[in-house]
Parts: sequence; structure tokens; C-alpha cells
Amino acid sequence: MVFADPGEALARARALLDADPSPPAASVAHQVIGIWQRDFGDLRLALHHLRRARECAARADSADREADVLATLGVALVHAGRTREGLAAFERGVARGGGHTRARVLYRRAYVWWVLGRHREALEDVRRAVPVLRQAEDVIWTARALTLRATVHLALGSVERAEADFTAAEALWDTTGQEHDKADAVESRGLAAFRSGDVPVALRLLDEAEERYARLGTPTFMLNIRRCEVLMAAGLAPEALAEADAATGKLDGIGGQSTRKAELLLAAARAARLTGDAHTAIARAALAVRLFAGQRRTWWETHARLVLIEARHAAGRGSGRLVADAAAVAGKLASFGAPAAPEASLLAGRIALDLGWTADAERHLAVAARSRRSGPPLARMTGWAAQALRAQAAGSARGVLEACRRGLDVLDDHRMTLGASELRARATEQGAELAALAQRASLVSGGPRRLLVWSERWRATVLSTPPTRPPADPELLSGMTAFREIASRAEAARMEGRPVPALEREQRRLEREIRSRTMHIRGEALGDGDRFDVGRLLQRLGDGVLLVELAVLDGRVQVLLCGRGRVRRFEAGWLAEAETEAEHVQAGLRRLAHPGAEARLPVVEAAGRRLEELLLGPAAAHLGGGPVVIVPPGRLHRVPWALLPSLRERVLSVSPSAGSWLRARETAPPPDGCHVLVRGPGLATGGAEVPELAGRYGCATVLEEDEARVPRVLEELDGAALAHIAAHGTFRADSPLFSSLRMADGPIVVHDFERLDRSPYRIILSCCDTARLASVGADELLGLVTALLPLGTAGVVACSAPVNDAAVVPLMLALHKGLDAGLSLAEALRDARASQPGDALHQATGWAFSAFGAA
Repeated sequence: MVFADPGEALARARALLDADPSPPAASVAHQVIGIWQRDFGDLRLALHHLRRARECAARADSADREADVLATLGVALVHAGRTREGLAAFERGVARGGGHTRARVLYRRAYVWWVLGRHREALEDVRRAVPVLRQAEDVIWTARALTLRATVHLALGSVERAEADFTAAEALWDTTGQEHDKADAVESRGLAAFRSGDVPVALRLLDEAEERYARLGTPTFMLNIRRCEVLMAAGLAPEALAEADAATGKLDGIGGQSTRKAELLLAAARAARLTGDAHTAIARAALAVRLFAGQRRTWWETHARLVLIEARHAAGRGSGRLVADAAAVAGKLASFGAPAAPEASLLAGRIALDLGWTADAERHLAVAARSRRSGPPLARMTGWAAQALRAQAAGSARGVLEACRRGLDVLDDHRMTLGASELRARATEQGAELAALAQRASLVSGGPRRLLVWSERWRATVLSTPPTRPPADPELLSGMTAFREIASRAEAARMEGRPVPALEREQRRLEREIRSRTMHIRGEALGDGDRFDVGRLLQRLGDGVLLVELAVLDGRVQVLLCGRGRVRRFEAGWLAEAETEAEHVQAGLRRLAHPGAEARLPVVEAAGRRLEELLLGPAAAHLGGGPVVIVPPGRLHRVPWALLPSLRERVLSVSPSAGSWLRARETAPPPDGCHVLVRGPGLATGGAEVPELAGRYGCATVLEEDEARVPRVLEELDGAALAHIAAHGTFRADSPLFSSLRMADGPIVVHDFERLDRSPYRIILSCCDTARLASVGADELLGLVTALLPLGTAGVVACSAPVNDAAVVPLMLALHKGLDAGLSLAEALRDARASQPGDALHQATGWAFSAFGAA
């Protein structure tokens, strides 16, 4: 019963002990309490009760009872890190038990072998146990044994065998009331889905398992470990690190299993390494190595040593000793049949290359490269990365480019299984090294055109296809409605000066639930077969328009000037310096949004000149006088490009990629689309431009006051030709897809826009921070603007800084005047800036707005 209803089992066992039971009954009661404490509580209490259970079994003179208790005690001792004692208890248990009991003891010893990473021994004990359990028609223990065997198969990379065992076990579980075991089976299926490369299904199953455990009131440390692994593969390493550290703290608080603590530390070390925190990774991995060694868990210790070596290499500690250590780890992992062996060989080869040891590097990289032909996507990515480094060491630019192309194709296919735009964006981080290798090779061997192709190959890929539209999930829709209500109440309370911690906690809970459900969505689109074509770009640009794509190689900005039938390359400044200057400009614009800051204007203009030198360099002299499209890297998305002197007076638009600009350029406006004007609450001017625009566009749909509610706004925006939204904007750096515009019934967030069948052809966001984006993955951007572009929007006007509401009104009216005259958004915005007063306030307001896309 302890794995059907743990709380009830614990209560009954304590009640039985209070009733002065016979030795056999007391033995069972102490064993149940020991199991509960071992798996869900304090391990010291578990060992106390299990020793009492064994004493009672000895007094009862029952060999089978004693064997059963010895098996439970053996598991507890191993989880406490006392491996030698635990295995000795199993030896005595196997010797004492007979028939059916002995098979149960063998199953539990197989579980311990799995915990220790001794997979061959685990499979052997399960092989001996399963026929006996089946013959005894012991459904529960047979299902447990099949689930364990499947888990061992997964550890060895045998996904198909694991799936077969999980399926057989699941059929047996369906005939029982073992709710905890059923939750464990769902968790295990999640792990299998992850091993086969299906991240959305893995996340859904792990969340379902967590809900089941929560109903039983049991801790979920193994689930925490597995979810960390999935989160890291999905590009969510910071969340994995937070989950691992929180679970470790909780485990320490209850005196839980030492084995699980070591595994959580290993997960935290991996996550810290992926976040770029090498020192935290070293500390966590070193402690995990010591714990695993003390627990005699060589398989796990070797995996922890791999992470430790990776972290030391990331911290710049490359040495011949580190190459030898990585090679030794690779050899051990290969002898275990561990799927991580190629990763260790790649690491040894990479460190050897850094030291100039080309022969050693080739030997290790050749081993790692074998994994490129089969296995899950990330394993094949490892193989192609090794192959690319081999080609680079051999001086073969063609070989580098071919390996990078094949590796990124694998990652493309993997990304397209992900339905959520956030997961697609973050997954690109796994291709960053291949993209950088290809860019360096193309710069050396192929000239500016090839560099442009490879710059585009891994830039804004999430915008190439729309995210999978969220299903009509009633729980998701009700969660969004509840989120809006809570957020609206919290905002009202803040404005009245009332405390809001309870509302904020509930808002965060709802956000986690919504985000979790969107991550369960599987991708539907195939990989983008419409590869970027330089010739097509140049044809569309013609002789009048120039596209300036900024690529970054080894920290230096490379300017690719496209137009008039050719691509030219210029070298500009350092990206880090440009980022610092852009932050200074943003601070200056924030000051200029308030009257009385005119003295800051020369400082901001000087910063604009420095930005031009760093970002355009000598290319600025070759821009001519026509329209310019700027394609910046993700880390420069906050640059107010109209502030740069050579761009200030011209028609200027911004695009996340050249491919995105081409798609926008070729997007046709809706034949019968309407105009929609939306005015949200709380604006200083009350959205004063909206009534005047309503008079200008006689047939426009106007949504204001109580009519400006999220469901109605989304309904009218779908398929509109032009939308103008005057509403307070909030950018969420911590969770960019919850960046929002304030409506009458609460915030409209990026998740809402992703439900549109077709977003407006043109959209104007006349509020602060609507063009702010979060740079994630390799070179991806998440936020309001990038949510609209793949959904059918060809042009957006938005703001990347706080602005003065009163100064926005005349700018917006002048912008619409240009649109009435048939101008594009970029042309109308250029003319609108020129029409404003020349004071610092109005100039800063104009610079803060940018036109995105090509409409």
C-alpha cells in the first residue's frame, strides 16, 4: 500500500505498532515506515525502522520475512551512500529468500545496480526475477521489474527496447491501484520521450507525473533530476539550475537520500556550465564526484568528471593533463556503453586542438565523429561538431561547411518538433558553435556572399515559420483569463498603494502554468525548404535600396553591404563596446523623455556618432542616399538606429534577418482588411491620437474603454490591414512572452498574439518599450514585434525606450498622414520625424521609434 496511498500506509503502520502487534506484523509495520522515510523523508529514521523490522523478522523466525526486509534495508543503505553494507545486505537477502520472495529481492538488487550505474548486473538480476514474478502472477512486482528494465535500457541508449518494456508495464499498471507506481511510470515514459528526441511530449509527461505525485503528497527528487535534463536540452539551463538547487535544499532539509543529492549536484553542474557559470559548475561537479566516489558509483562518478573537465576547460584551464583526463573519461564511458562517450571524445579533441596537438586531436575527434550517423539529434550534433573541427584542423573549408550544414540540418529538424516559439528560439543555442565555425570558414574561403549566407543560416530562424497555434485547450484558455484578471487586480492595487504579494504570487503561478502548457505543443511545420538566396535578395533590393547585415565574428562586427547587384564586406568595431554605448544611449533617451533634460541632447548625439563608428565603420561612407534596411545581431536590438548620423535623415527600416525582410516584402496586404484603432487605459494623454484618427478613417473599428477587452481586440486584429494600438506596454526580460499591452480587462501578452490566424498587415504600437526584445539562443529575439512577423505582419512601428506620451501624439498623427499619402511605414516615419519641433523632447521621441519589416 505504501506505493498506492503513501500517507494512508504510514498512518496504518503507526496505528498497528501502537496496538502491540506480533513480531511478524511489527516487522511489516516497521518496514512500511522505513520505506516511507527512505523514499519520502529522513533516511536516518528509515534505517532505524528497517533495523527494527529485521529484528522482528528474526524473532518471528521467518526466512522470507527477513530476506524481504534485508532487501529494503539494502536499498536504504545504498541511498545513504553506504554501498558496501547495502550490497552485503542483499547477499544475505538473496541467500535467505526462496522462490517468489527471492525474485523480489533480486528485483530490488537490480534497482540498486541501476542506482550504482552497473547496468549489466541490473539486467542480469531482472532477467532472473521476471519469469518467477510472472509465474507467481505477481502483477505489481512484474510491472516494477519491467519499468526498471526499461529505465536501464534508456541509460544504455536502447530506446526501442525501453519503449517495449514501458508499454508492457503500463498495461499491467492499468489493472492495479498503485498510484505512486503509476506516477513513476508516467515519469519514466517522459524520460523515454526525451531520449527519443520528443521534448514537448517529455515535458507534458513529466508535468503530468508531478501532478500525480502532488495528489499523493510525495516528494519528486528523481523527477526534478529528469526535468533538469529535459530543460537543459530545451535551452532552459537557468531554470534547470534553479530547480536543481531548490530540490537539493529541500532534500537536505528532510535528511533525504545521499544518492539523489549527488545526482542533483551533477544536474546543477551541467546547468551551470551551460549558463556560462564555469566556477559554479566546477564547485557543484567536484562535490558530486566526491559523493559518487564515496558511494562507489563509478558510472555516475565518470559522468560527473566529464562535467568537471568541461567546466575547467570553459574556465580557461586547458592543459595536457586535461586532455588525458578527458580521454580517460571517454574510454570509461565507452566501456559502460554510455551515450555520453562521444561528448567526452569531442572535449578531448577540442582541448588538444587548443594546445596545437593536431595528431591527438584528430584521434579523439575521429572517435566522436562516429556518432553523427545515428542516435538522437543532440548526439548527432556532437558528431557533426567533431567532424567540423577535424576539417578545420585539416585546413578544409569545404569540409567545415559541409559538416556545419549537416549538423545544423539535424538541429533544424529537431527544432521543428517544438511547437512553442520560446523553445525553438532557445534550442538554437546548441548550433551556435557550428554557425560560428561556418562563418569563419566562409570568411576565409568564400568572400562576402558566402558569409552572408551563413550569417542568415542561423539568424532569426524562429521567424521563418509561425509557431504552432495553441490548441483550443479549455484549461489553457481559462488559465489565460484568470491570469488577466489577477494581473489587472494587482495593477489596480499597486496604483492605489495597496500591498500585492498574494496577487503577485498567484500571477506567477498562473504564468508558470500557461508557459508549461504552451511548451507541451508539438511542432507541425516541416523544416524551411525555402533556403536563403542571395540572388533573390539582390533582385528585390534593386538599385535603390541597401540592406546592411551586421555579422559578428570573434567579437568583431562585420558589415555586409548588400545592394546594386553585389555584396561588400567592411570591418567595424567591437561588439562589446557597441553594447556598452547602446546602453548609454538608452539611458540618455530615458532622461530626454522628461522636460528639462535638454542638456543631455549633445551627449546622446555624441554617443550616436560613436555607435556609427563601432557598428558601420567605413561602410557608412558607402550608403548613398537611398533607403536602408538594417539587420542587426540580436544583442544590438535596442540600438535606436535613427540616431546614427548617416541614417538620421533617410528612409530606414530594421529587420531581424534578410530572409525575414524578404518574406515581409513579398507579403500581400489583405484585399478587404479593415483599420482597427485601440485605446487602452491609463495613458497620460488618454491616447489622444485615437479620436482624431477615428475621424480620419471613417470606416475604422474603434475599441476603447470597456470595449478594449482582450477577446474583442484579438477578434478585430485578426486579418486587419492596419492596426494602431495606444496602450501602456510592459517588457518582461524574465519572461519575454509575457511582455504585454494593457487592455481594459488586463494585459494582452505575446501568447495571445500567437493565437491569431493572421496578424495585422501593418501594426503601429505607440507606447513605451514595445520594440524591446529578449536575445536568446544563438541569435534569436523574443517579444511583441517578433511574435507578429511570422504571423502575417509585414510592417511594425514600435518603440525601444520610454517616451513622453504627449510628444508621441503629434508624431503618430504625422505618421498616419504619410500612410494616407501612400507611403510605407519607414517613409512615413522618416517624414513624421522631420515634421516635429526641433527641441530635445520631440527629437528623442522620434529616435526612439523604429519601423520593422518592409510594409
